[in-house]
Amino acid sequence: MLSEYQLTLAPKTLDNADPEARAVLEKAQAQVGFIPNMYARMVNSPGLLTAYLDSYALFRQQSGFTPVEQEVVFLTISRENGCEYCVGAHSVLADNLSKVPTAVTDAIRAGALIPDDQLAALSQFTQVMVAKRGLPSRAEVDDFLSAGYSETQILEIVLAIAVKTLSNYANHLFHTPLDEVFAARAWKD
Repeated sequence: MLSEYQLTLAPKTLDNADPEARAVLEKAQAQVGFIPNMYARMVNSPGLLTAYLDSYALFRQQSGFTPVEQEVVFLTISRENGCEYCVGAHSVLADNLSKVPTAVTDAIRAGALIPDDQLAALSQFTQVMVAKRGLPSRAEVDDFLSAGYSETQILEIVLAIAVKTLSNYANHLFHTPLDEVFAARAWKD
């Protein structure tokens, strides 16, 4: 899903960024080993990219979700928001870093049933939180808690939604091209 209006701000590099943006790009490069197309565009607002990087790292480090569960949350949010860039990128991360079973990743990408009950409950609740803008029913919360998750993890899903909203919306506005490293898992809404 892409915005009707496309931002015309040029991507930034370490060579052409002002000192504040350059510092954020250096931090990003240190975290992931390269500067993804998404970061090169988001850094037009250094605060936007800084908020994304810091919140993303906190979710990864402190959410209480396993790496597999983290990818399920990020993929579900990105799919619900129709972010072609993030679904493609997180599919590669799911496959190669987090070791999410391909059947799970493919099900999320397709909006199909996930072949794992606990991950299905996590994805379903995450989808509810996005679609209902943080207003789940008591029954939806009970289902999530019954799957073995905690109330604290509900708040961590709120954090993940905030993180992915920053990147998903920026990618919609920039029409961010998928990096070659993620091309094998390109996705269209």
